Amino acid sequence: MRPPKSIQSRMRRLAVVFCGFLAAVLTVTMALVFLYNSQYEKLLYNVTTASEFNQDFKANIDLKMYYYVIESQYSEGLPIQELEAAQKLAGDLLATTNQKDSLRAITSVLDLCENLEEKIYQIERTQSYDDRQMQLENNIYVLTALIQEYMYNYLYCESVHLNQIQQQIAWQIWTELLVVLGLSITLALLMVRYSVRLSRSVAQPIVELSRRAEDVIGGDLTVREPVQSETVEIRTLSEGMEQMIARINAQIQEITQKQTSLRRTELALLQAQINPHFLYNTMDTIIWLIEADRPQAAVEMVSNLSDFFRHCLSKGEDVINLAEEERHVRSYLQIQHARYKDILDYEICIDPALRHVMLPKLTLQPLVENALYHGIKCKRGKGRIRVTSHTEEGDILLQITDDGAGMSPGRLEELRQAMDTGERVGFGLVTVHERLRLFFGGSYGLDIVSREGEGTTVTVRIPYPSGEEAV
Repeated sequence: MRPPKSIQSRMRRLAVVFCGFLAAVLTVTMALVFLYNSQYEKLLYNVTTASEFNQDFKANIDLKMYYYVIESQYSEGLPIQELEAAQKLAGDLLATTNQKDSLRAITSVLDLCENLEEKIYQIERTQSYDDRQMQLENNIYVLTALIQEYMYNYLYCESVHLNQIQQQIAWQIWTELLVVLGLSITLALLMVRYSVRLSRSVAQPIVELSRRAEDVIGGDLTVREPVQSETVEIRTLSEGMEQMIARINAQIQEITQKQTSLRRTELALLQAQINPHFLYNTMDTIIWLIEADRPQAAVEMVSNLSDFFRHCLSKGEDVINLAEEERHVRSYLQIQHARYKDILDYEICIDPALRHVMLPKLTLQPLVENALYHGIKCKRGKGRIRVTSHTEEGDILLQITDDGAGMSPGRLEELRQAMDTGERVGFGLVTVHERLRLFFGGSYGLDIVSREGEGTTVTVRIPYPSGEEAV
């Protein structure tokens, strides 16, 4: 099979053939036109010049010589300048004349002009009036008449040749028109044939591509062989479509795997939140409050517990806004504060302008729980948990800070590696980190800073919504 060519190259080839034909026709035509036009202009110049010469020469020479012979007051002397001008003009005509008859006539004119010049000087040397008159009539008038006659012959010969040139030009034009017409018809037929082949080679693969696109729209994502075509663009388009379908299949599988992993992590988080020990301890606290005759505190704890589990479910939604996540964290901390008020203080300071931002549910609460059980409870004395927010370089940073026991450098490095590899070390942190990366991409997630004996700060980085997402 011949290697495919691009539509552009094939159209360029068609244009080159057409333009080459036109250029050849125009070149030949212009060359012939230039040749004939040059000959025509020379002949026309000769005829025009000879006509002007013939009109004035004899009358001027005869009159001036007559005045000179009779010694009239109007005499301007011998007409030598007029004769020299005539000789120069005849010499110019001789230089541009090619025809035999015309050459003979103009050569005779030059010879007669020389003879006329000699006779003029002869009259100048003659003293007798009668002799001058005789020489004027027998020599001057005769020679000027002969010069005029030969100029007429020259003019006639050049006019005949001019007419022949005109006929040749007309014949040549008709011949060229016929040749151009024949070549144009041949070229048109070849171009039509080539255009039909080009349109078929383009149209049929496009029809197949259109059917393939309809199949894809209908849900058929099976990878097939690319459409065969002689055109590079169509083959590239078909191969690109099949590659795109293959990537779509791969992305669908990847998304399916991510969704499966996401569901598993969400289920694991929910199971972690429905912790029997947490529930038992909370119930024991409620019973203790009732027995201690503190019904209002018991009611608040029951209400907080109800809010806590309501936010865990979130009506089946996977993504909630930051305001709902804040209420969930607040419910959890209120419950834990009632139990650990001797060792726990907390502060929640979320920017109201960010409360519309959407994020995966159960993002902050596991981090707060981790801060309580692995930070505050592992130190002596009272500790504090702070939940804050701010923006940085187009992202939103949510920080959970505790002044608890902190982590050793080795433990911190182990936890960071687990977050990168997905290893189940520090379950809550790793799970939240994976969910954030699944939702927002690999550049988002958790960052942990900790010093042993000083506390830990966990930073949640999520993108700031833009456009309609920010509404």
